[in-house]
Amino acid sequence: QVQLVESGGGLVEAGGSLRLSCAASRTTTSTLHMGWFRQAPAKEREFVAAIKWTTGGTRYADSVKGRFTIARDNAKITVHLQMDNLEPEDTAVYYCAARYGYWMSEVRSGYDYWGQGTQVTVSS
Repeated sequence: QVQLVESGGGLVEAGGSLRLSCAASRTTTSTLHMGWFRQAPAKEREFVAAIKWTTGGTRYADSVKGRFTIARDNAKITVHLQMDNLEPEDTAVYYCAARYGYWMSEVRSGYDYWGQGTQVTVSS
């Protein structure tokens, strides 16, 4: 089992920045991938970004490329999502997710472990 604890959500004006963090309880990282998803009211949960722990390789949804950056902290088994130039459309509950395997995944079903979610609200 892996417990994921998120932090860093909040309210920000359009054009502002927020940084989300997600700490994982399990220290095995050889095949670990971590990702961020988000879910807006009445919408499906959608992929935002993912990182492969061993190589640092990343993948982003088109809607956040150039504005969001996912990064890992090896010492703390923590992943961060730096969100810049936020837009009202980024308003959602953001979920951290983790999986063990070879391939990076952009689909919800590809992840086995989930955090509780943290609210991000961007005002216009």
